[in-house]
Amino acid sequence: MIKKISLILCFFTVAMLSVNCKNAKQKLQEYVTAYNTAAPSFKADHVTLTTARGYINDNKIELRFETGLEQNQANKMAGDLAFSKLLKEMINKNQLPKDLVEEGIRFDAYFLANDNTVLSKKIIDKESISEILK
Repeated sequence: MIKKISLILCFFTVAMLSVNCKNAKQKLQEYVTAYNTAAPSFKADHVTLTTARGYINDNKIELRFETGLEQNQANKMAGDLAFSKLLKEMINKNQLPKDLVEEGIRFDAYFLANDNTVLSKKIIDKESISEILK
């Protein structure tokens, strides 16, 4: 009787693990879909719109944060500080999941001026994530 129960529990465990095991590319796709679905409710200083785009073959996700800020040196410097803080908060809230980074997914994040030029760009990967979290 104990053998049968153990066998059933073992089978159930293996079945659950196989259902829950997703590769990094599947997780990338799911993240992009979920991010874009939640994007309209995203709130951050100066951010008017945010979107994600996945590049499966490159193991990369591009995050774009559009703002109403003009492209100038003062906004570049202030934007860089605000953007670093925003990304740190997103990582801490798991809006930007560390487990994807640990699986080799790279995030290219862009903080854009009102004319879609880059105010700040951050690459989040295994090497840079600890620096961002400081």
